[in-house]
Amino acid sequence: MKPFTVISVFVLGIAVAALTGPVPGKAAPAHEKLAQFTHNDPPLPAPETEFLTAAGKPVTMAQFKGKVVLVNFWATWCAPCVKEMPSISRLKDKVGSDDFAVVAISEDRRGADVAIPFLKKHGIDNLTPFVDTRMTLARGFRVIGMPTTFLVDRQGRITGSIAGAAEWDSDEAVAMVRKLLAQK
Repeated sequence: MKPFTVISVFVLGIAVAALTGPVPGKAAPAHEKLAQFTHNDPPLPAPETEFLTAAGKPVTMAQFKGKVVLVNFWATWCAPCVKEMPSISRLKDKVGSDDFAVVAISEDRRGADVAIPFLKKHGIDNLTPFVDTRMTLARGFRVIGMPTTFLVDRQGRITGSIAGAAEWDSDEAVAMVRKLLAQK
């Protein structure tokens, strides 16, 4: 292909993207981000890699079977995570079910030593912090950036995911979680 043709195709691609979607290099606003949630059909098994409670006790996703689980990988240094975390806290309050769990997994290297003060500082007292300081669970889930959030059904299968911040307390997010909760 001639250099002029390659440049023309590239410029045409940018023009089409600008007319049909977000501007390249600019993230969609958090309230629009949930539209980018990717559903897995069929759902995929969640990895059984160990991660830790804030107290250092080993945990696996198998311990959450029977519940719908929102698994969120975040870090205190991640600006989109800081913005998103309060909406995850509000989602937990809105759904308010014993059959729903939020597994907020800090990827900070200093683990609970920084995750717990962060949650307290932001007034988030309804989320139990978990840690994955070596990113072993994040690799198992194939996380490529933070925040990344997964929905896991009662059978321990990943029904979908989204990379980037979203408004988890939006009507759409609450409806998505409640739909999973209605499935027995």
